[in-house]
Amino acid sequence: MFTVSGTELWKWRSRAQAAAVAISIDQFEVDWLLLELSQIDRLTLRLETYKTQPDIRLKLPFEQLQTLWEQRLNQRIPVQYLVGYTHWREFTLKVSPAVLIPRPETELMIDLVLEAVERQPDLANGPWVDLGTGSGAIAIGLAAALPEAQIHAVDLSPKALAIAQANAQTCGLAERITFHAGRWFEPIAHLRGEVRGLISNPPYIPTATIATLQPEVQKHEPHLALDGGADGLKDIRHLVREGSNFLQPQGLWLVEMMAGQGTQVSQLLQQAHYQPIRIVNDLAGRDRFCLAYCA
Repeated sequence: MFTVSGTELWKWRSRAQAAAVAISIDQFEVDWLLLELSQIDRLTLRLETYKTQPDIRLKLPFEQLQTLWEQRLNQRIPVQYLVGYTHWREFTLKVSPAVLIPRPETELMIDLVLEAVERQPDLANGPWVDLGTGSGAIAIGLAAALPEAQIHAVDLSPKALAIAQANAQTCGLAERITFHAGRWFEPIAHLRGEVRGLISNPPYIPTATIATLQPEVQKHEPHLALDGGADGLKDIRHLVREGSNFLQPQGLWLVEMMAGQGTQVSQLLQQAHYQPIRIVNDLAGRDRFCLAYCA
């Protein structure tokens, strides 16, 4: 364990916050970093009572903390990549540039699954599939929420699968999830017609839009998990088309999408005879999820 004086840390925090605001980074990220890498609690940080303490314990040398923040400012590396993990629902998940950082809004997908199972209890048993699992967040959330289900997680990236498997192990859910390497449905052909729920946070950003994204996303998050083709719907079309071959009758189909895509995704599902179809907004009131049932 390393230490720094409270006064020195307080001065650094003030400078770091000012530097963040100057380039439109949320100054709370400084506190997020301190909460993760020091033994200061949230109340002590807010009241600033730590600045009178002679020694503040850190998980790394103070100089390294400063270097990490410089990388955040100068290279716009997301703070989650800097510390190597993020918090999602009740889990702490390992992340790296090989996987998307799980977003808070994606947590709502697990809540939507729980609502669906409450209305239709038979969904709770049998195979569920997380396509494009990335960090494994959704698969892990499903395994925790549906203790009687068999969870299958698929990803094309070997590096992403390795992280997902490590996260499942850390969360104590490795035995509940079967991981498959491959593109979309290809490695789970044996589950045709048997799946109770198909969940995905697929690439949905139009190719031309990626260049306009925040540098944290554009420069550091994997484009394989972002690029949804010319209109952003290339992979969602595939999930609509092939999903009905894998889902049981009245099986659940649920995807995350880009705000503004709700009408188009609904039309795709209508043409493929899914019903009923429901568009769900995220916490900011934007159409973010599409939920449907296989006919």
